[in-house]
Amino acid sequence: MSAQASHAISHSTHSEPPPVDDTPSLEGRLTALLRDEGRVAELDLARTRRLALEHGEPVHRLLVRLGLVSERDLAQAIARLLKLPLAEAHDYPEAPALEQDISLRFMKDAHLIPLRQDGGRLLVALADPLDPYPARAVALATGFDIELKVGLAGDIDSALERLYGEGHSAMKGIVDGLGEGEGADEDDIEHLKDLASEAPVIRLVNLVIQRAVEARASDIHIEPFEGQLKVRLRIDGVLQEVEAPPARSTAAVISRVKIMAKLNIAERRLPQDGRIPLRVQGKELDLRVSSVPTLYGESVVMRLLDKASVKFDFDALGFDGAPRQRFLEILDRPHGIILVTGPTGSGKSTTLYTALSRINTPASKIITVEDPVEYQLAGINQIQVKPQIGMTFAGALRAIVRQDPDIIMVGEMRDLETARIAVQSALTGHLVLSTLHTNNAAGGVSRLLDMGVEDYLLTSTVNGIIGQRLVRRLCLHCREPYAPLPEVMDELFPNLDASRGELRLYRAKGCDRCGGTGYLGRLVIAEVLLMSDALRQAVLSHATATEIQRIAQTEGMATLHQDGMRKVLAGITTLEDVLRVTQSD
Repeated sequence: MSAQASHAISHSTHSEPPPVDDTPSLEGRLTALLRDEGRVAELDLARTRRLALEHGEPVHRLLVRLGLVSERDLAQAIARLLKLPLAEAHDYPEAPALEQDISLRFMKDAHLIPLRQDGGRLLVALADPLDPYPARAVALATGFDIELKVGLAGDIDSALERLYGEGHSAMKGIVDGLGEGEGADEDDIEHLKDLASEAPVIRLVNLVIQRAVEARASDIHIEPFEGQLKVRLRIDGVLQEVEAPPARSTAAVISRVKIMAKLNIAERRLPQDGRIPLRVQGKELDLRVSSVPTLYGESVVMRLLDKASVKFDFDALGFDGAPRQRFLEILDRPHGIILVTGPTGSGKSTTLYTALSRINTPASKIITVEDPVEYQLAGINQIQVKPQIGMTFAGALRAIVRQDPDIIMVGEMRDLETARIAVQSALTGHLVLSTLHTNNAAGGVSRLLDMGVEDYLLTSTVNGIIGQRLVRRLCLHCREPYAPLPEVMDELFPNLDASRGELRLYRAKGCDRCGGTGYLGRLVIAEVLLMSDALRQAVLSHATATEIQRIAQTEGMATLHQDGMRKVLAGITTLEDVLRVTQSD
């Protein structure tokens, strides 16, 4: 009998299962599957194979230990290869099972846990079904036929910790190796360097980053409080608190991050910024690190930029319908200014990168001035602002207009000097793209006027202003339909055609694929203001943002709220999420 067949069927308790004689070929097929699906590079796989021969460890386990493949990717690949189901969060039991028959130490060492008993059959979650012996041992010890599900090693360890209370989660296991002296004098810089270079602290920080990557987090917040260290991850725009190292490790953990980012660990009175190029689970990451002094120590935030996973594509961002058509219309004009507005974290820079990717051709010279340069774009000259040596947005702009560019992207219009140079560049035949921090598209005009840009110059150069927000995208695997209350529909969708019959919206439920949140990724909701004669007249008369918004709507601009509601009706986001990001507008 093949290994695949022996694992996919139940194991008998009364007769020894046949020996597995093709495990190496199964492992080869597994690693080939991981490679073919782009989960691991061929070069990394070859190196891991050599290490596996030296250490006598299976290649697939070593891939996870080295951080080249995530536990989830490995579990999914094993499940597909052996045609076994994946163990999801709701599968794990609420109470311990068969404590007398299976020792806790064995379950921890083998990374397995009994899920439920059904007659003479026992359902077991096992992290590595390629190894036949754990399932065989459980069958002999319990007298049950065994059915397998593929579980993540981390999920199984967490379930064992929750059920048996031994206090040995992955992070706690590392913390045990710290000893009691880690909270020593924080002014002893040499001691801090030593602590930050010790294996337990390195493993702690690596574990925090690895978990953030697995959770699809965009930011990691490490925050010291009185007697406590908190770690929070921003996932799909919302902060979630996760397991954190103990307070006594605060100085060592933060020093380790600062050393990785090449920051001065002796300087704890001033904010510092740095970056960490890192490879986690086969992904090339760029971590932007910011530290600021707080009452109980330095607060550190790391922004995770995954260069490989970012798609500069309007469809992937969520631009569709009328906003997309209006955006492309102004993007195709040869000169003028295009502004993208919204608060911090609303995806403005990604929208600009996507726009540049669309118009980037060999016939156009594109130069950008950014702070910081988040992603490198092929064929585009990108300049990093360095205010400490006098390289400001305005200084860089003055230089690049002499570089014969066709298209200029300014990371942000922060002051009048930068705005005026951008306006002059647009007047002399350049296409200029930039961002502004305003609540909506109409507010962009008022913001530039408040900065001191002359109204007649604005009307001559601004082609259009995009206002945008990011909302969470519903997980299509588990979203749940429901019928909203009629009064809610009348208030939020006043122009909806009643002849459509009973309408169904969707809400978040949560499953294993989305980590129980009900959401998977984010998308843009947008409004695109096109500068028209009526709007130019309103700007020249210094109309309010409210009046400019009203005129733009009469000329066909769908507001952020309206675009969001359109996507709610399409079932790709929720009513609550759209209201969360638009209710202040």
